[in-house]
Amino acid sequence: MSQTNQGQESTRRDILKYSVAGAAAAIASAGCASMGGGGAVNPGNAAFYGADGAFSAKSAKDAYYAMMKALGYPISDVLKTDEFWVCDFLQRDFEKLGMGGIFWINAKGQYGQSGSKAYGGEFKDAKYGYLGHEIYLLPGQMLPEHRHVGGNEGYGPKMESWHVRYGSVDFFGEYKGAGDEMPINEMPEKDRPWGYGESWFKSRYVAKRTAKTGQLYTLEDPESWHAQRAGACGAIVSEYATYHNQVEFSKPGMEFASSEAV
Repeated sequence: MSQTNQGQESTRRDILKYSVAGAAAAIASAGCASMGGGGAVNPGNAAFYGADGAFSAKSAKDAYYAMMKALGYPISDVLKTDEFWVCDFLQRDFEKLGMGGIFWINAKGQYGQSGSKAYGGEFKDAKYGYLGHEIYLLPGQMLPEHRHVGGNEGYGPKMESWHVRYGSVDFFGEYKGAGDEMPINEMPEKDRPWGYGESWFKSRYVAKRTAKTGQLYTLEDPESWHAQRAGACGAIVSEYATYHNQVEFSKPGMEFASSEAV
C-alpha cells in the first residue's frame, strides 16, 4: 500500500474511531439527560489527594461545582462558603467513598419557647426538630453505610426521606420498606456496594430512584443501617428528616472527617 493510501486509511480509521467515541458520549449524555443529569465527571483520586496524602477540600468542591454546572443546578452564594462541606470519612478513597453536603436548616427547640414564645397550647413543653439537607455525590460515589440512633439530647432516632433531584441513586438498606427493593446478592458482583461481603456491612436490599420518576425513598425502620450511591451521571439529593444529632458508621474506625497528611 502506498504512503498516500496508508494515510487515507489511517484518516478513515481515526474518523471512525472518533465518530464512535462521539456517538457513545452522546448516548451517555442523552441517558443522563433523561434522568435529570448531564455531563458530570468523577475525576478520580489523583485529583483529590496531595503528594502527602492529605485530602483537598478545594479540589473536591471544584468537582462538585463542575457537576452542578453540568446538571444545571444553581450554585448559590452560600455554597461558596464553609456551610458547604465535603468529607472522605478518613478512607482516602474519595473517588468511590465520600460526599458533599449542606444543611439548609437543622432546627430544634421547644414549642412554647420558640419565636415570640406566645404559644401556650398543649404541646408547649414538647420538643420539636426538623432538617433540610442537600447531598452531592459524584458519578459512582457512595455515602457509606451508617445509622442514626437517639442521641443524648432527648431526641429520637433520625427519620428521613430522600428525593433525587438530578441523576440517579441506589439506596441500600437493612430491611424492606418501600416494597420495590431487591436483594443485594442478586445484583451483578461488579455493581454491589462498597463494603458488601465484609462482616461489618449490614444492608441486604437495594432500591433505585431517579430524578426522572421523582419517587422518594424513605427510611422506614428506626436505627437501621443504610447507605446510598450515585449512578453513572452523579446525583444531587434533597433530604427531608427529623433533627440530626447523631451518626455512626458500620465500618470500624470510620468517622465524619477527612484525611490529613501522612
